[in-house]
Amino acid sequence: MNLTVLGCYAATPRTITNPTSQVLEMQNRLFLIDCGEGTQVQLRKNKIKFSKINQIFISHLHGDHCYGLIGLVSTFMSLARVNDLHIYGPKGIKQIINLQLRLSNSWTNYKLIFHELTSTESEVIFEDEKVLVRTIPLKHRVYTNGFLFQEKMGERKLDINAVQEYEIEKCYFQNIKNGKDITLEDGRIIPNDKLSFDALPPKSYAFCSDTIFDESIVPLIRDVDVLYHESTFLDSEAHLSGKTMHSTAKQAATIALKANAKQLVLGHYSTRYPSIEMFREEAQTIFQNVLLADDGKSFEFD
Repeated sequence: MNLTVLGCYAATPRTITNPTSQVLEMQNRLFLIDCGEGTQVQLRKNKIKFSKINQIFISHLHGDHCYGLIGLVSTFMSLARVNDLHIYGPKGIKQIINLQLRLSNSWTNYKLIFHELTSTESEVIFEDEKVLVRTIPLKHRVYTNGFLFQEKMGERKLDINAVQEYEIEKCYFQNIKNGKDITLEDGRIIPNDKLSFDALPPKSYAFCSDTIFDESIVPLIRDVDVLYHESTFLDSEAHLSGKTMHSTAKQAATIALKANAKQLVLGHYSTRYPSIEMFREEAQTIFQNVLLADDGKSFEFD
């Protein structure tokens, strides 16, 4: 599981920082999460192939999380995209993008499929044979969701020495990977755990975009491997968090602690502070395993 941060700062773009957008690689799939201004430039800088992005998840309709979307959709047209593009986001996102396309007379030459979200309860919005994605309802000034990405349990790993020892033919290898016991020609039944190793534990990633401190999300993200949680303010500006419906670094750390997350990634920093290292220092007074998102930074989670 790999995470590439394209942008992680609050409010308006600057020459040295970008608004929220990131790419999650999970089970050989690339998921684009939020799409602030400059996202496609950051994709190019980080050498991420546009053609591999087939799902885009938009947390809410504030500009620093979605104003880069129409540009990316248009660039896909210029690149003669053929794959379907699925966009998951709040109700209204289809109207916004289609209005811009209609007024510019620039309809896509690929299928653009919108999945508009309205539920205030967690729901599954994407699922295939390897990955499941569900919403994390958040509390912000507009309708907002986070997203929980979960790997499904993979196949067991073949113990090649064991199958050679028992002279098991290749045609039975998939059955072994599927967890089945094998009956030999002499009638002996070889238990699966003698022929294979446990699959790697499935990974999970929770993206919690703009939100006020809200412990109600804890059951939805309990035991998550990696939690990204916005941390717009430091404790010295905690009085602003309620007014703007954002969180502090300490509040993000509190959510990570209560959810028993293995790792916390902070982001969505206000640019009023001289160093983002200050966010880590405050968060670590509550939760130790803290990483700092930054534009262009990649994380690999084994």
